[in-house]
Amino acid sequence: MLSGMHEHDGPLTRLRRSHEHRVLDLLRKHGPLSRAELGARSGLSRTTLHDIVAGLAGSGTVVAGTPHAEVRKRGRPVEKLSLNPAAGEAVGIDFARRAVHVAAINFAHEVIGSAGEAHAADLSWPERVDIAGRLLTTLATGSAGDAASGRRGRPAAVHLDALSAIGVGVVGPITDPGSENARAQGIDGLPDLLRKQFGVPVLLDNNTRLAALAEAVWGAAADSSDVLYLRLSHGVGGGLVVGGALHRGRYGLSGEFGHITVDPTGRSCECGGTGCLETRASLDAVLNRYREAGGRATDLAGFLDAASDAERPALEVLERVGSEIGQVLAAVCHAVGPGVIVVGGELAEAGPVLLEPIERALRQHLMPMARRHVDVRRATLGEAGSALGGIALVLHESPLLSHYPQPVPEENA
Repeated sequence: MLSGMHEHDGPLTRLRRSHEHRVLDLLRKHGPLSRAELGARSGLSRTTLHDIVAGLAGSGTVVAGTPHAEVRKRGRPVEKLSLNPAAGEAVGIDFARRAVHVAAINFAHEVIGSAGEAHAADLSWPERVDIAGRLLTTLATGSAGDAASGRRGRPAAVHLDALSAIGVGVVGPITDPGSENARAQGIDGLPDLLRKQFGVPVLLDNNTRLAALAEAVWGAAADSSDVLYLRLSHGVGGGLVVGGALHRGRYGLSGEFGHITVDPTGRSCECGGTGCLETRASLDAVLNRYREAGGRATDLAGFLDAASDAERPALEVLERVGSEIGQVLAAVCHAVGPGVIVVGGELAEAGPVLLEPIERALRQHLMPMARRHVDVRRATLGEAGSALGGIALVLHESPLLSHYPQPVPEENA
């Protein structure tokens, strides 16, 4: 991986690294390219490009080959350069409130496996880490393509003994794993547990911010440099991509949209506030509001089915929830000016009956000149989003991380 290819970080090294990133990004986006095509698309001189390609080929990151005979044109076959999927892989883990999700990609940034498993909200950290280990083992043995859904996929090629680090998402603000805040969250011992389980350094960050990163790298907002991501799950949170870079904020507190006040006379929130969006739009809050409105479904799946069947209590609750969300998002938009808003999490599975009220309220509360510049989209990466964001954090190659603090993994014990 690129982060391990250079020991010094002087101006020349940074310039070379930017050239490497340019070449790798082109190969990821366009697939195999000839040297001439790379030169034309990258703008690098022949000498510089030759040097960069030689280094990438020498490290095994890039491989050269010629097209199969049936697709060749007349004349001498032109050698094509492509990313080497076998050059390495990375793993991410998402410790959500009530589930563990894992994902793995190869060096070509192709997802080679993902899996998930639900658990009780009060499950201990050692037990959660055991679930993560078991899920990754299923990927390493190719015994599960999608453990969360019960479907088998093509055999995965995850080699756990070749990992250099693991990116991990957890709920809540992330500062120093040894801080008082970490102890209050119960995650102060998590890096040690993971190191003992996998034997590699661990990078921790907020899981909704990692989901925002993943949607901006691989998902619904890959075409935008200014993105607001909102996840509606057992908690409500999100992340910001501003000017093409993921925004972490002081002490890692960026993206806590769930703790913006919606109703000053509302219910108390676990953050200490009153009437926060999380008390109105989290899964439990929505189900409570639905039952208070006369709905009969007892769980999220039943509620989503009721909404799909156009049951009045379900639609009325989603209309009110969407309106409140849209109002909060408009306020955030006025502060940061995103071009794309991505809505994810389990509640987003309601689809248009939630997204349309969000968009209506957003347009209503945005300044007129801003209304046509914001595009609302549903997240595309699903439950694996935060785990994929953990992978992006480990690679630290995306331009989205150019202004993000370089992750310093916990050293092996």
